[in-house]
Amino acid sequence: MDERLILMGVIGKPHGVRGQVRVNVFAEDPEILETHMLASRAGQRFTLRWAHENVAHLSEITPHGPRPITDRNEAATLTNTELFIPRAALPAPEEEEFYLADLIGLAARDADGAEIGTIANVLDYGAGASLEIAPGGTLLPFTRACVPVVDIQGGFVVVMPPTEVEAKTAS
Repeated sequence: MDERLILMGVIGKPHGVRGQVRVNVFAEDPEILETHMLASRAGQRFTLRWAHENVAHLSEITPHGPRPITDRNEAATLTNTELFIPRAALPAPEEEEFYLADLIGLAARDADGAEIGTIANVLDYGAGASLEIAPGGTLLPFTRACVPVVDIQGGFVVVMPPTEVEAKTAS
């Protein structure tokens, strides 16, 4: 069974005075956050119920059951809390599709099939994803030109780093 947790959203600032929070969602369908138990890095567990677009009611799951967050000050302490769900809870990807998290740990091979490292991380700062190849921490843009083959079942990707042209300045 797949035990990995996938980042699905981040709690933002409080909304109103009754404990509602804004939630930045990283899923195509925000409703998935409402249908699964959410976990923080610190081990807190939450359920979420949408009030309206990007605003939610949270309940912390305690040993005694759900405890609704109803106070703005308590909601403020949760700002920037990342919300995860188990990878196994996500639907299977369509053919020719995959989750970026599934790339982590795959072997990175060159065009001749020689292994050059492992995908250590997938980074996305908004301008497109990049793959971090270890050892060495090489970053490659995750484009079809640089990563023409992704074989999740086979456990590898083929990478073709772009040709770097060193600019020479006149002295």
